[in-house]
Amino acid sequence: MSTRVARTRRVVPALALACVTALGLAACSSDGNSISKQANQGSDKNYLAGDGTLAQLAPGDRGKPVTLSGKLLDGTPWSTKDHPGTVIVVNVWGSWCPPCKAETPDLQKAWEKLQPEGVLMVGVDRQEGPQTAAAYLKTAGVTYPSLQDDGGAALVALQGKASATPSTLVLDQQHRIAARVSGPTTTSTLVGLVDDVLHQAKG
Repeated sequence: MSTRVARTRRVVPALALACVTALGLAACSSDGNSISKQANQGSDKNYLAGDGTLAQLAPGDRGKPVTLSGKLLDGTPWSTKDHPGTVIVVNVWGSWCPPCKAETPDLQKAWEKLQPEGVLMVGVDRQEGPQTAAAYLKTAGVTYPSLQDDGGAALVALQGKASATPSTLVLDQQHRIAARVSGPTTTSTLVGLVDDVLHQAKG
């Protein structure tokens, strides 16, 4: 069955053209100032990040709900099941990842803008211990929670749509994947993607 890309209600920076393939959320952008270009400007030549593609799915084309659960960095249990009807932003990251560290201030700013709207944000830490991750987030001034590395179970729960690090997914009120950025993102891009999901629910 073919899929289609949801039309945004505003100009989302870094999104000139998005396309979705039958295999899932794959996209392309021809914008010279796109996230793809940002991702490719990383100085760490030994690091393979996402290509910066951004994709959105219309409500009728979204798949099954995501069930993500685990322990937060402080050991507290957390699950999407505890937040029914809530839009959730999921960011896969690691403090060892240069593009992840570069996007951290933008993610925090997005969180500060979205939290009053009732939106949740949670990180999914990869390939490091919770103490290391927590120390970095404290230094970076991050106030949204992150799940501990669980050996890859979270990536499976995210239906294979967050294979790159960093990756950011927007889950709609039913916790279906509504949008994805494969690579680093910006505050305006992420807020725009979430606003689209919120407006679709109202419309």
